Amino acid sequence: MLVFPNAKLNLGLYVTERRPDGFHWLESVFLPLPWTDALEIVPAPAGQATSITLSGRPIPGDPATNLCLKAYELLRADYPSLPDAQLYLHKMVPIGAGLGGGSADAAFALKAVNDLFSLGLSLEKLESYARRLGSDCAFFIRNQPVLAVERGDVFEEIELLVAGIPCVVVYPNLHISTAEAYGRIVPGPPTHPLREALAQPLETWRDTVSNDFEQALTPAFPVLADIKRQLYTAGAAYASLSGSGSAVYGLWPPGSEPAPLQWPVEFTVWQGRL
Repeated sequence: MLVFPNAKLNLGLYVTERRPDGFHWLESVFLPLPWTDALEIVPAPAGQATSITLSGRPIPGDPATNLCLKAYELLRADYPSLPDAQLYLHKMVPIGAGLGGGSADAAFALKAVNDLFSLGLSLEKLESYARRLGSDCAFFIRNQPVLAVERGDVFEEIELLVAGIPCVVVYPNLHISTAEAYGRIVPGPPTHPLREALAQPLETWRDTVSNDFEQALTPAFPVLADIKRQLYTAGAAYASLSGSGSAVYGLWPPGSEPAPLQWPVEFTVWQGRL
């Protein structure tokens, strides 16, 4: 079975509280982004153990700890009759970019195994498994815009008129770890209520929708502010850092197109429509 795990964007991101256990409460809107990896899962030949083969962008760490494998083993712990499988992951979404690529891979692995081996798991049950793999993994089970609260794994419905609008995402080949990003954050309430701000026209978001990590990370990584300025110069109505990583994106009003921009060769740029 071949699936294409997509990335996500954060529309606004507020870290509202640091908990005693080290986790953080946050508030953000998660939005699917059609920048994808490719993941194939097939039954393993007789006598071969479950394994994963990686290609595309290098993934740090031991392949045995890959979240896709963890997703498979998580299901097999409850469904021991699952046969061994071969997983093939071709990585295209940058790592450490704040785009949720690894979480998407894990969630799509859960969904693919459920379909491939006819486990019959509901969306709610798949979400419960996904939450055990990572805070934002559960978002990718339903894969539709949500207002995410608490650890980013509790979702509220939200209506957004963003389908089909132009989007540019720029990754400056800069890996920012989640631990480093959160270490620079000072939690606090949103300046503007996020749901109310996003209900207003796109052109107003520049003044009312923000990402706490921009203020925290830009002094150490000024390239983030440079990219944001260039996106606004190219006509973006709204530009922001996504998540706690280093990808910066711009959104254009319906019917408009981004002006051409030249980026350094080491940058990775995705351009398309939401």
